[in-house]
Amino acid sequence: MTLPAPLPGAQLGDDGPLLDRFGRAHTYLRVSVTDRCNFRCTYCLPEDGLTWKPRDTLLTFEEIVRLASVFHGLGVRRVRLTGGEPLLRSDLHVLVRMLANLGFDDLSLTTNGHRLVEDAPRLAEAGLTRVNVSCDAIDPVVFSRMTRGGDVRRVLQGIDAARAAGLTPIKVNAVMVEGENDDAPLALLEHFAPYAADTIVRFIESMPFERAARPALPGSRVRALLATRYRLQPIGGGDGGPAVDWRVVETGQRVGFVSPMTEHFCERCNRLRLEADGHLRTCLSRDETPPLRELLRANASDDALARAIRGMVWGKVAGHEAHLGTAFEGVMTRIGG
Repeated sequence: MTLPAPLPGAQLGDDGPLLDRFGRAHTYLRVSVTDRCNFRCTYCLPEDGLTWKPRDTLLTFEEIVRLASVFHGLGVRRVRLTGGEPLLRSDLHVLVRMLANLGFDDLSLTTNGHRLVEDAPRLAEAGLTRVNVSCDAIDPVVFSRMTRGGDVRRVLQGIDAARAAGLTPIKVNAVMVEGENDDAPLALLEHFAPYAADTIVRFIESMPFERAARPALPGSRVRALLATRYRLQPIGGGDGGPAVDWRVVETGQRVGFVSPMTEHFCERCNRLRLEADGHLRTCLSRDETPPLRELLRANASDDALARAIRGMVWGKVAGHEAHLGTAFEGVMTRIGG
């Protein structure tokens, strides 16, 4: 595993790009709006469930927008709304409209798709640019088992609704768990082949969170499975994120692989995660920074918020240590992926 080394003589500054001490510039912010979810995915939520965060601890829309504005001033250009399931947050389109007015280059959403049929049109009208939809299998039985009761037909209808609303390109995210959906990749690729122009299927290795760890199916094995039926041509990095993209010669589809366990990308990480209660998670594997919510509610100035954010990002670790058997802290539903 290759991790970045600290820059010699690097010092925390008050201006310029939002850097950590390894020289990584952070331009992408994921904003969780709720820890709640209407699915109970095996790799995301522990079997015994969770106690949801009290509502008064969650950031208000106004607080989210204020922080987003500060991040925009620090060089963040892309924002993705996440959860839990973000569409469970009432009037999410109102927040989308508020964020769209800040002028980000990209404003997107990750969802399980269950409520997209109803919500896609007004989200698009409010200024959302595109969606990622979680869909770990096309087979209804496998999908229901992995989500503990989800209906894949409703998710597929939601994807169709997002496409009709212009929320494209759509990225269909399939978390690959060994022994649960090993056979899903071919069916997923075949189902979305007619939509190659605006839909990208991405296969994501399951990550070892403390209370919901599942064995990851390596990206290399998924590629080997696809190669039994299709020819794959490497494209390389996708949109600056963690995915490495390939093209399916026979269908023209773009397919991505996000492999944090076996094909590490910590050295090019450019993202931050703002949890629903205001914690700024600088590394997916760590949960150690204090909440920005306390500064907000103490009437801190924008300059004070910016300094706090710079300090937290400066302290970001080089990368995760899952290869050494270290579990990621917390649970996925509170982080937003």
